[in-house]
Amino acid sequence: MEKRILGNQGLAVSALGLGCMGLTFGYGPATDETEAVSLIRNAFDLGITFFDTAEAYSQGGNEIVLGKAVQPFRNQVVIATKFGFQDGDATKGLDSRPERIRQVVENSLKHLQTDYIDLLYQHRVDPNIPIEEVAGTIQELINEGKIKHWGLSEAGAETIRKAHAVQPVAALQSEYSMFFRDAEKDIIPTLEELGIGFVPFSPLGKGFLTGTINETTQFDKDDFRNIVPRFSEENRKANQTLVNLLKKLANEKEATPAQIALAWLLAKKSFIAPIPGTTKLHRLKENVGGATVQLSENDLAKIKQSLTEIEIVGERYPQHLQNRVGK
Repeated sequence: MEKRILGNQGLAVSALGLGCMGLTFGYGPATDETEAVSLIRNAFDLGITFFDTAEAYSQGGNEIVLGKAVQPFRNQVVIATKFGFQDGDATKGLDSRPERIRQVVENSLKHLQTDYIDLLYQHRVDPNIPIEEVAGTIQELINEGKIKHWGLSEAGAETIRKAHAVQPVAALQSEYSMFFRDAEKDIIPTLEELGIGFVPFSPLGKGFLTGTINETTQFDKDDFRNIVPRFSEENRKANQTLVNLLKKLANEKEATPAQIALAWLLAKKSFIAPIPGTTKLHRLKENVGGATVQLSENDLAKIKQSLTEIEIVGERYPQHLQNRVGK
């Protein structure tokens, strides 16, 4: 798989990464650990060298699984993890105090069975701690050799600029897909100007863009999508227009809707490296295939026009979660 560079410090990653969250958190019951380890190792065999986790995914449990999986080839992969929630619990408030950042890093190093973190993100911007103070702490940790690069997640353009001025930011991780394109307004231009990579999470619209979800789909009782307005029954029905577009394009390219959605992201900018997540080997292989689908300038122009004619219905987060993003 081709490599892409995140940021101006030369962090090289596979064009597609693997988002590991769903293996233990957010989408129903955790995957059996042996199966999860096997999936991650299969991803590596398929050319993926960029793996994403976080303290808040099962209070370190996700990191432990990833650490076990990549141990045989640790130095050949890029591990990204995150800090920023009280006690590592996403249902609690934010906490980016310097002492908490340091504690999370020590915990993550232990969970991941490593002595350095390739990319450490602030999971959400903490309004109580100046971003310059966060960046200063990160700078110290980089100087100590505990982390190599750092990034932000779901941050606004002003915060990105302030953080980058203290310690160069390698990457921003935020939601971006055909299903949610807000980043195109001011985030992507800011990243391009500053030389910062972009790591879209939910590049398949939390599964919606695969074409396997419709208004009759029943999610597991612990599935995060149950509380997402965009995934209400009526909104899923209304948003099928977008899926129909993807299916049409997929037929033309002898690909799948998911592969078209990923190819579209990869074609947008050379500094974009999406991290689709999955728990299934056949989906993993399908996603990797998206990195080989070529969309021409004409294809992209037609998609752009079609997207302007499609109205996406429903908010992507309930209000209490929306309050944490774009700061």
